[in-house]
Amino acid sequence: MPKVYGVNLSPFVRKVRVALAEKNIAYEQDQVLPFGPRPELMKISPLGKIPVYEDGAFTIPDSSVIIAYLERTQPEPPLYPSDPRDCARALFLEEYADTRLIERAQPIFFERVVNPRFMNKETDTARVEQALTEGLPPVLDYLEGQVSEGDAIVARRFSVADIAVASFFVNLLHADVKVDASRWPKLAAYIEAVHSRPSFKSIIEEEAKALA
Repeated sequence: MPKVYGVNLSPFVRKVRVALAEKNIAYEQDQVLPFGPRPELMKISPLGKIPVYEDGAFTIPDSSVIIAYLERTQPEPPLYPSDPRDCARALFLEEYADTRLIERAQPIFFERVVNPRFMNKETDTARVEQALTEGLPPVLDYLEGQVSEGDAIVARRFSVADIAVASFFVNLLHADVKVDASRWPKLAAYIEAVHSRPSFKSIIEEEAKALA
């Protein structure tokens, strides 16, 4: 059976778990941490990052690469648009989520969840406030202009773009931050729709239970 290496609260691990759920692929999980990884993990993840996917004797790191591999090994249901331009847009939105969105959202999650719960550190409220008022709003403004009705940001079909974007909003949810529907109505409705999909819903509930 395939195996996923990485802890559940990682948005990148969550990306892969949602993709596996969407494709109905059973797997095992090794809850390895991203900091101070075990020496054996470094052998299969040269950057020391999670997740890593193990499929028999084959191992590959990086959430985006893993999902692309899953698409080739089990094409149905597809997670990439067939139209070249739609696919390019989905890939860019995945990259946007993996870089800019995490850059602006993760400080909030680390200060409100990771530091007090796992690192025995006090929350830096000034850092959180700066992220909420300065860092995050421009990203939400951009995404508000990208989404449409339903749970698909590209071509009205659920794709890797939705998995990537919505995954990072789960971390904000755990940090008690929701998209302000009065300011970003389309984005708020979109995130709610994606998080209601069975693939996301079960993982969100599992993580919330663990944090409680």
